[in-house]
Amino acid sequence: MSEIVKGPREIPDGPRARLLTLSQKRGVSLAALSELLGRNPSYLQQFIRKGSPRKLEEQDRATLARFLGVGEEELREAQENSYVKPPRRRDEAEWVEVPRLDLGAAAGAGRVPDAEAAFDTFRFSRRWLEEQGLARAELSAIRVEGDSMEPLLNDGDEILVDRAPRAFRDGIHVVRLGDTLMVKRVAGAGPGRIALLSQNFAYPPVEVAADEVEIIGRVVWKGGRV
Repeated sequence: MSEIVKGPREIPDGPRARLLTLSQKRGVSLAALSELLGRNPSYLQQFIRKGSPRKLEEQDRATLARFLGVGEEELREAQENSYVKPPRRRDEAEWVEVPRLDLGAAAGAGRVPDAEAAFDTFRFSRRWLEEQGLARAELSAIRVEGDSMEPLLNDGDEILVDRAPRAFRDGIHVVRLGDTLMVKRVAGAGPGRIALLSQNFAYPPVEVAADEVEIIGRVVWKGGRV
């Protein structure tokens, strides 16, 4: 009959090693401790030697700790003893920084814009932008000034403007008329003509030649205080 040669036992560490040491010091078998927990007699043997289960359940740890006369933390994994979890660092590629420009688009009679200088940024989830159909957008944020677009856009709201070149279609746009920057609903008004429309009916429509207006970008999102 050939002799069966067993390889060296793997030496446990962490709470497994501590549990093994405590059971030996107390003179109680792992099978007996398993039965104390109402488990299969091989439960703790497998936990220590095979790492299954990966960790003890909280109730089992508490029962063993009381029986062995130690604190429950001695039978927990080191990371479980930390009350302050290190924050997960999200890949910077998951975020898109959108510049906040130091200018306003008038929702009223119009105004001459200041220099287009970014003074801050918004950070948007790349996934959220994709869900909004804005994965390829060229975005910047500006503020709304005036009341002509109420109740859709209010004075002080910040809007995202997509400057990516696209075929024109009716919608809310930021436009430049002469030296004035405005946010208006822009609609075709016949060959070579467009209408600049306000949401607030106190402001009459303005019809101009299409070549008099520069369409800066389409408004795709708004944010503001409630």
